Amino acid sequence: MQELLRTLHKRLEGLSPAGLRVVVGFDGFVDEIVEAVDRRHSFASYTRMTKMEQFGQRILKAAGLSTNIELVPKAIKLGGNGPIMANALAKCGTSVTYMGSLGTPNIHPVFGELVEGCSQVYAIAEPGHTDAVEFDDGKIMLGKMEGLHAVTWEALQEVVGVERLKAAFTYCDLAATINWTMTPFLQDIWDGLLGLLEPREDGTKPFLFIDLCDPGKRQPEDLLRALETMREFARFYRVILGLNRKEATEVANVRRLQLGKPAEEADLEEIVTALGEDLGLWCLMVHPVSAAGAYLEGQYFEVEGPFTSKPRLTTGAGDNFNAGFCLGLMLKLEVEYCLALGKAVSGFYVRQMRSPSWQELLDFVDLWAHKHGEDF
Repeated sequence: MQELLRTLHKRLEGLSPAGLRVVVGFDGFVDEIVEAVDRRHSFASYTRMTKMEQFGQRILKAAGLSTNIELVPKAIKLGGNGPIMANALAKCGTSVTYMGSLGTPNIHPVFGELVEGCSQVYAIAEPGHTDAVEFDDGKIMLGKMEGLHAVTWEALQEVVGVERLKAAFTYCDLAATINWTMTPFLQDIWDGLLGLLEPREDGTKPFLFIDLCDPGKRQPEDLLRALETMREFARFYRVILGLNRKEATEVANVRRLQLGKPAEEADLEEIVTALGEDLGLWCLMVHPVSAAGAYLEGQYFEVEGPFTSKPRLTTGAGDNFNAGFCLGLMLKLEVEYCLALGKAVSGFYVRQMRSPSWQELLDFVDLWAHKHGEDF
């Protein structure tokens, strides 16, 4: 792993994201990062719940009764899987066009950094709002998503324009459609794009990255249709489906894959390989916290991530991983380097509470190579 990181650092020093063109859509949230209070000691002092189990047990014990759980706001930041991924790509130096629910008629101030970093921004609807309750072993996202109901194919055509939509999703290096779960009309948008797109004259295909974003609450038949639609995009793109470990289990179950163990217990290589073979997309990638695996052209690849026992911010870490992974693909790196680059972007993010610039990313890869195996 250390040799891979040293080689990655050397490769990155000779590359630049400048000139890479990206289009991302279509969600947008105002994220409020909060801590759940376990015990209040004084007006200014409390002990937080560090484990998700504490939160769950507090609720279970109150079943049939009632309870109060105090949430302490820690930060308000731009949210939504699309804006976080787009912001990370823009910070690294790519040219990003973003389309999504950022606020109308005026864009919400929380997206100021994204607007400043993008080359073009189209605000389609009002943003949702998320209370992200963070624990040391995960997070609970409590979302209010009414604004995303207005993100429709008709609204996109009206705000962006048909020709600009066609150009943005054709003449790019990467297109990314994020948060299928919370964007109720994303299937209609996909269908609209499929009816609009034409193959490039030179025969090349850009990348299309898709992140379902926790599909467990959607109907199985809707998920199956979404997975079939991804295959249709293969006419125009090299399609990548990115999943976290929980999402991989949900997709494996809805596809009724036969694994050696139940999907939630299968090891990373088994479930990634099984999903990759079953779905037949250009690339299938899964990123649990400690590692990341990808299945591409009949081969499985895996890298471990940089470990920290004290992440400062986990909400958005997966989106930063996706940005780094896709950046590596656009820079024509081999898949294992792309996985490592994704882990580097997310590793920087959880430590610094922001996405890295290109130089900061290079410095982090170098630091990781020297600190490999350590808690840093």
